[in-house]
Amino acid sequence: MADKILYGRSAGFFPTFERRPGPIKTNMHYCPGCGHGILHKLIAEAIQDFGIKDKTIIIAPVGCAVFSYYYFDCFGISVPHGRAPAVGTGLARANQENIVISYQGDGDLASIGFNQIIQAANRGENLAVFFVNNAIYGMTGGQMAPTTLPGQKTQTTPQGRSVSTEGYPLKVSETVAALDAPVYVERVALSTVQNIRKARLAIRKALTNSIERKGFSLVECLSGCPVNLKMHAKEMNEFLDNQMSRYFPLGVYKDIADSRDPLQRAEGIYDPRQVKELLYPVKVADGVSESFRNPSRIFEAERRIKLAGSGGQGVLSLGYMLATMGKLRNFNVSWLPSYGPEMRGGTANCSVVLSRHPIGSPLVERDCNLLIALNQSSLDKYLPELKRNGILLYDESNVRQPENTGEQILYTLPASDLATQLGDLKYANSVLLGAVAVMMCDLFLDDDDKADFDRVFEEAIMDCFREKETVVQANIRAFYIGKENARRISR
Repeated sequence: MADKILYGRSAGFFPTFERRPGPIKTNMHYCPGCGHGILHKLIAEAIQDFGIKDKTIIIAPVGCAVFSYYYFDCFGISVPHGRAPAVGTGLARANQENIVISYQGDGDLASIGFNQIIQAANRGENLAVFFVNNAIYGMTGGQMAPTTLPGQKTQTTPQGRSVSTEGYPLKVSETVAALDAPVYVERVALSTVQNIRKARLAIRKALTNSIERKGFSLVECLSGCPVNLKMHAKEMNEFLDNQMSRYFPLGVYKDIADSRDPLQRAEGIYDPRQVKELLYPVKVADGVSESFRNPSRIFEAERRIKLAGSGGQGVLSLGYMLATMGKLRNFNVSWLPSYGPEMRGGTANCSVVLSRHPIGSPLVERDCNLLIALNQSSLDKYLPELKRNGILLYDESNVRQPENTGEQILYTLPASDLATQLGDLKYANSVLLGAVAVMMCDLFLDDDDKADFDRVFEEAIMDCFREKETVVQANIRAFYIGKENARRISR
């Protein structure tokens, strides 16, 4: 007589869990009494019943949640700690037919990822977020979580959580529900049969909202972690229903999906040719073979360059163009920009290193061979880093000629004024590169390399500003104007 299966494993799960390490491929690996297994089952059943397996993407970040890819027979992706809402936003917007589930624990969502979840909720992204709140860090051994209860003992609060030192537990559902954009927020408990039935309905409502593209839904699931909380099954359920539920009351905090129209966002344009060009840009021909080496002796040693000026003067672009020129002539190159508050009008700088050998450090903070200064504060700050016999190139539009430079060699030109005459201050960096060409030809380059410097500049400009012919030509013109106006300071 054939067996009649009244109820079996949901088709939302793999038939066997081949991704799970070890010999056992039929059971879940979660600790006895853990709520993840219950929640997995409820989600898998909903995926099967709604017929959305081929549209569903489950995002799991760091924590016990990450193991979901062992079990769910749908698309899945693992992401960095706390970043599930950001990745989910991209997936939901790239294809509006996607059903995107963000599956996160309290250490992930309520701690490192809290701003991510709040911003995604505030934007009303079409996500179904399932938030597992077990009041402790489960995977890492039982440390205090953002949702740990007052007085609760953990590995990092052995005397119990003190609100005077650790603050109060974070109430995620209440916070999200206070925002305008979310359409549905509910807190449930994975404890008694009655509560699990309510959780089942909440999960289905959140997924229905995603299918109907109503926007952001969050279901917070109070869950057991018996191993780290050191409780057996009955004690765990009593803890959820009597203690956690007292601080985190169960119930619907927001449900306005029926009053919202489906989200209508601009559809992306996905032309296969354009996508290919963006992912695999056409490489500008180097113009030299892989074995090519500039013969001038200056290139036998590592060359360290510091470039500095005001934010917005094109300092970083100037360094990037120099690095690109080196790359196109088979040098090892590094380009290290300096970001931060200095980018708002103060001194911005970058370091460029060119070498025929491996580069030990991309940071140029001493023994600088060439300093290019575009404003006075940059000169004052970085001149001490220039070598005793190093070269200083400065923009005399903004910089005074320095005194007491000893054996250092000085070149100058009014780069900003010349760029302004060309129609845009941003061309000052190409004007300065013209001055670099003059300095290199005067002091260091053999005859063949003198002509090659101009060629590699033009190749670098085309590499940096591909498909912008007007910009390329304007920068080339600025370069040659720089060559015409650069001069060495005689002392």
